[in-house]
Order: sequence, then structure tokens, then C-alpha cells
Amino acid sequence: MFAMPSAETTPPEVHQPDPAPRSRTDVVAPTREDKIAAVGSDLIGGPLGRRALVGANWWTPVRVIALVMIGMFALGMVQKFPCYDGAWFFGASSQYTHACYSDIPHLYSGRGFADGLIPYFDRLPGDMEYLEYPVLTGVFMEVAAWLTPGSGTLQHQQQIYWFANAGMLMVCAVVIAVCVARTHRRRPWDGLLVALAPAFALTATINWDLFAVALLSAALLMWSRGRPLAFGVLLGLATAAKFYPFLVLGPLFLLCWRAGKWREFGTAFFGAVGAWLLVNVPVMAMAPEGWAKFYSFSRERGIDFGSIWLMISQRMNVHITPESANNYGMFLMIIICLAMIPLVLMAPRRPRLAQLAFLVVAAFILTNKVYSPQYVLWLVPLAVLARPRWRDFLIWQACEVAYFLGIWMYLAYTTSGDAHRGLPPDGYHLAISAHLIGTLYLCAVVVRDILLPERDVVRRSGDDDPSGGVLDRAPDVFTIGSRARWGSRAEPAGEVRVGWGRPVDRKDEDYGPKGVRSERT
Repeated sequence: MFAMPSAETTPPEVHQPDPAPRSRTDVVAPTREDKIAAVGSDLIGGPLGRRALVGANWWTPVRVIALVMIGMFALGMVQKFPCYDGAWFFGASSQYTHACYSDIPHLYSGRGFADGLIPYFDRLPGDMEYLEYPVLTGVFMEVAAWLTPGSGTLQHQQQIYWFANAGMLMVCAVVIAVCVARTHRRRPWDGLLVALAPAFALTATINWDLFAVALLSAALLMWSRGRPLAFGVLLGLATAAKFYPFLVLGPLFLLCWRAGKWREFGTAFFGAVGAWLLVNVPVMAMAPEGWAKFYSFSRERGIDFGSIWLMISQRMNVHITPESANNYGMFLMIIICLAMIPLVLMAPRRPRLAQLAFLVVAAFILTNKVYSPQYVLWLVPLAVLARPRWRDFLIWQACEVAYFLGIWMYLAYTTSGDAHRGLPPDGYHLAISAHLIGTLYLCAVVVRDILLPERDVVRRSGDDDPSGGVLDRAPDVFTIGSRARWGSRAEPAGEVRVGWGRPVDRKDEDYGPKGVRSERT
């Protein structure tokens, strides 16, 4: 076996492509096109050889990725053991100095699960009158409480509750990795990026975000298979677990506008709304105050850890009210969403769904008034589908790990009294900056891929939008500008050039029934 040079570093005059990428059905091997993947593969025998038999035994890519995800998730659980053994229960700052904090054991008692209270229906003692999570996440938390025995000390119950949640979240993690591996049919090995993401393992059991991420990943898989109703239902359920998945409908609307796929978008939209209503209406009708707590808490919550607004407030010594932060964030989100309209309609080729989904969720994270460390989970599968390149992904992950460590060290500093053990505010601002810069870097690379589609890793292999479902290789019906009507840039020499995104011209014999032109260069 030997390492093949990448397409980016090989001069056109000496480029000898492997025959495999020319087929629309053959699997793309990352070790043949990604230098970082090729170097990393030395640990398991080196890059895939030209004569390797792929999928000829039990060890299929999806099974390997699922097992790797289980192993990495288990390592993330081990990282929490210093807290499991006592730091969650004794000492204010030890759970931060060990970087093993989790909301799960604390909210078992703090949100009434230890006392058998029913979320949204039973009022809680203290300042938080009701559970401040969306309905489907509350159901997830309640199921874990059912699995937790009510006997023994409170500490023992909290430990079991964390284990029960960790087991359920591990299933969600495997679902995410498998869905990503199966969404791009020819690129199953991209799922390893999810499975091996260090920030994923470190933050997986901090909160319940993986449940919504799993539902959204399954929804994107359904859309890639041309099943808009199943996509909509899963997206609605994901939104019932966490608000952010609903943002994906915005990019989908723009792409369906350009491709004229209004029927499919309508099916997805009404499926999402129907599923969300099916989950929320019963609780909304029977416990309106408890149901509304998530929305009122989100609106009234002040600027918090990780946000750019917190850094501005502390650096400039100004007070930013919750209302002002809401208005600033909403204004920036509107500007970004408006900027996506010309990006989609004027791009040389119609952007891929995963690219736009990543950009809109990243924009929401960057403009939000809080950035909890587990929010990185929202972006990991979208980032893999949008830019499956190991170098860029690892740069971003390094920034997120820096933020993960920074927030816990800062909390250790603020909770250790006069000792001030940990990271002072200036150091924490550097950690926030690392998160912001890393996310903006990945956004910039994705935007570049949209404007220069020949730089898109997925399209370099001859694909259009493998996660696009009915959008994949569909002709355009509405664009703005001549550049969008026909991409003037060619793919790298030796690759397959596909004229996706060009309006159908029935007089042009080079185009097939779907308006797709394919030729060897």
C-alpha cells in the first residue's frame, strides 16, 4: 500500500486519477484524496491500496464507524469519572478544575426528578418554577428518571441517573455517526470525522443536546433519500427537542426556490409543523405555564458564558440587557439570512444543503447570547457533511477544545474565592476568541466552496449534492446573474465535469432527461 498524492498538490500535467472516482457508485476513500487522512491511516496499516477489497467482509465502513463512536463516547465517560466519584457533590470548584462538569446529575434533584415531580405540570421550588427545556427533551429526561431507582442516597441516585442518560445518549451518538456515514452514499468514511471528533466526546454527556442532533441527522438522511415527509416529521421532532433544527428550513426554502421544488418543500414544511404540534399541543393545552417556560426563559435570560456579547460587556465594561442582546442577535441573524439569498441564487452552482445548514446554525451560535460548550455538538455532523476535510475540521476542533478547557478553568477561577485557581477573565476571553475564530474560519471555507465549487471536496469527486435528495442534479428554474446560469470554472484535470445547476435545454443533445451534462475532460 502506498499514499497517493492529493488532487490539490498534483500538477495537472502529471495527474493520473484513479479510475474509482469516475464511477458514480464507487466509495471515495479519504486516504486517496486527503493528506491528513493518509498520514493518520498509518496507525491502522496505511492508506487504502488500489487493489483493496472494500466491503468484502463484515467490517463495513458503517460498522467500523459505529464501533469507533462507541469507543470514543466511552472515553468521554471516563473523562467524567473524577466528577462521578465526588466532584459533582463535594467542593464548588473541583468539578471545574477537572473539566468534568455535567448538568445531568445536578438537574436530577434541581428539577424535581428526584422527588417524582412531573415536568411542566408540577411547579418546582425555587426560582425556576418549571423545567426550562423543550417538551421532547423533557420526555427524554423523564424516561431516564424512570430508569433510575428511587432507593439509596441522593448521590447514588444522581450517579445512576447520569449513567442512564449516558446510555441513551450513546445510542444517539451512534445514530448521528451512522446517519452521517450513510447520507453521502459514496463517502461513508466521512463519518469517522464525527466519531473521532474530540470536542464531541468531551461534551456528549454535559447536557441532552445529542437527542436533537440525532433527530436532525436522521432527518437529513431521509431528505438525501428523497423522502421529504419523513424529513419533515423528524425535523419537527428535533425542533420539539431543541429550537435550532428549525433553522434548516430556511436554507431548504432557498434551494427549493432555485430548483423549483415547491411541492417537496411544502411536504417537508407541513410535516415539520405537524410533528411539532403533535408533541407540543397536548402539553400546551394542559400545562400552558410549564410549556411556555422554555420560551420565556430563553427570552429573559441574560448574556452568558461563551457569547461575544459577554466578552464585549466585560472588555468594555458596559451593561448589555437581555432585551438588547436579543435585539442585537436578531438583527445580525436577519442580516446573515438576507445575505444567504444572493449567495444561493447567484452561486455558480446551487449550494449543497449541508453547506447552507451549517452556515445558518453557525450564524445562530455566533450571534446567540450564550454559548454552552455542548453547543458544538450541533455543528459537528453539519460540518462533516459541509466540509469533509480533515485539516479544516481538526483546526476547528482544536479551537473548540481550547474553549472547552477555557470555560471550566474560568469557572474554577470565579468559584475558588480568594485563591483564584484557574483562568482569569482575560484568559477566558482568549478562549472565547478561539471558539469564534475557529467557527468563522470553517464558515469562510464553506462559503469559498460555494463561490468556487471546484474547491468543494464533495464535488471534486464528481458528485453534485448527495445530501440534497430531490435537489441532487436537479436543473435550476430561477437564478440571478449569468454566472449562476452556467459555472464557468472547470473541475481539476482528469475529473468528471458535471453541468448541474444549468437550466434544461431540450435542444441540447448532450443533456439527459434531468438536465445533467456529463463529459470527460
